[in-house]
Amino acid sequence: PIYLLSFLGIWEPFCRKVFFPFLLDKICVVHDKKSKKYKQELFRNLPDFRGPSGALRLLEIGTGSGSNFQFYPPGCKVTCTDINPNFQEGLARNMKKNQHLQYEEFLVAAGEDLGQVPSGSVDVVVCTLVLCSVHSVSSTLREVLRVLRPGGAFYFLEHVAAEHSSWRYFWQQVCYPTWKLVFAGCCLTRELWKNLEEAKFSELKIQHISIMMPWMPIKQHIVGYGVK
Repeated sequence: PIYLLSFLGIWEPFCRKVFFPFLLDKICVVHDKKSKKYKQELFRNLPDFRGPSGALRLLEIGTGSGSNFQFYPPGCKVTCTDINPNFQEGLARNMKKNQHLQYEEFLVAAGEDLGQVPSGSVDVVVCTLVLCSVHSVSSTLREVLRVLRPGGAFYFLEHVAAEHSSWRYFWQQVCYPTWKLVFAGCCLTRELWKNLEEAKFSELKIQHISIMMPWMPIKQHIVGYGVK
């Protein structure tokens, strides 16, 4: 049915507006529980990247419903961006729960095109479970480097391809055609650590970790940050 609806041009608008925000909200609850210790450790040194004014200006790509807000330090000035503007209900709920932050604005923008954000204007860019679905990872990373001030940092936590010789990688390839329709273009087999290594970060810390998601062909993740 999904393929038929996609062929008729019905599935994508329905998925973007109704199905995907609902599904992602449910999945994030499970993933957040499993990744909480990794996120706590990842974001622990966020205050180290405060700007000269003492404020921490943070831009999040693919904010979704704002599940990362709980990990940001008090007083952090947050700019939210997402290509999909249909997460307002979950976003409003998490904003209300995390009033220790200052919310600057919400921009409808793709990671590859952050033209609304001035160059060198933010201290930190955060991107979790987003690089799997952008049209161009390299273009997104170029935009990240553009908007970061010198000395700023890019934080990431992303699922990546399994080992090529594994059954999991086989099933990732089998599932992909349907998976990308259900999960708004998400690619299961990206080797994102290679893109990060090719980007022009002066310092890059990457850790390969395992986060098992029940009934899903996702386990291998990377977590870390790069400094401009």
